[in-house]
Amino acid sequence: MFISFEGLDGSGKTTQVQRLAVWLRTHGWDVLTLREPGGTRLGDAIRAILHDQTYAEMDVWAELMLYCASRAQLVAEQVRPHLQNGSVILSDRFADSTLAYQGYGRGLDLGFLRTLLHAITHGLQPDLTLYLDIDPERALARRRSSGEEVNRMDAESIEFHRRVRAGYHQLIAEQPDRWVVIDASASPDQVAAHIQAVVKARLNLSG
Repeated sequence: MFISFEGLDGSGKTTQVQRLAVWLRTHGWDVLTLREPGGTRLGDAIRAILHDQTYAEMDVWAELMLYCASRAQLVAEQVRPHLQNGSVILSDRFADSTLAYQGYGRGLDLGFLRTLLHAITHGLQPDLTLYLDIDPERALARRRSSGEEVNRMDAESIEFHRRVRAGYHQLIAEQPDRWVVIDASASPDQVAAHIQAVVKARLNLSG
């Protein structure tokens, strides 16, 4: 099973990926955790460029192609081989992030983006996408108070992040069977419990 986590930076995705991985392993599942951009040697090098505020002037098309290059390598090197081996894959972001950020956020043509993403992922989509929903203002405040890396996207205007959030909600409306919305403003324990209940039902787990 391929499960992706989506949402604004500061929504708690990274924490919840790790918590779900631990929980699934206690139920005997082989679990691989990934993050985007990154997850491979090439992807990690691309991540460093994309997140570096030195490149604040990066052209939107250059940004798009870097994200896609990282994702293509991740699918080829990690996602497809591990799915074939029966693993559960938990990915901190996947192709929906490009539609939300570069499509709805940056204003690039969604039809073109969908064609490009289909090509680089070989049509692969997550079986389940968990969207951690939170107000952009609260998400950014969390980021800035956490001491974590502040990246190029964090420096965008609040209007940009509002467009991204609205874009996610549009994507959810288009494929409601794949997406589950999680209230990320709740406590980490409450969020983890909600996620575990959803995944338990999808994987038909007991206990």
